[in-house]
Amino acid sequence: MMESLFRRRNKGRRVLDEVTGFATLVGACARLSGHFEGTDNCIINGVVEGDCELAGMLVLGEQGHWRGNIMAANAVISGQVDGDIVTREKLELTSSARVYGAISSAAIAIASGAIHEGNIHMEQGPEVVRFQKKRKSTVE
Repeated sequence: MMESLFRRRNKGRRVLDEVTGFATLVGACARLSGHFEGTDNCIINGVVEGDCELAGMLVLGEQGHWRGNIMAANAVISGQVDGDIVTREKLELTSSARVYGAISSAAIAIASGAIHEGNIHMEQGPEVVRFQKKRKSTVE
């Protein structure tokens, strides 16, 4: 299933460059409450209260606010998360991200300007990557 969501891996590229499409969009004026799960790639621009388990990619937009724990294959966080984040492959915190909780992933990239208060745990792999955002994202 994961092979159909992502093109061939290129370790030097951002995780969003590898996504072929998004099936779920939660708009900026939407508010969801409860357990969120699925296999699709999701973009969240509104408020979610509850935990999630996603087999796909989660993108939390700049205006998005997640209150609860996130578990996903990959995640790009540009908004605020009040809870823990666990990704199986890669976690990217953009410069506007505000994360208040533990983060855990095989690979973690944190942009200059991102706020993270909590522990960082990485499975065997390289150091945390800190980067300067050089291009404008179409999702944020």
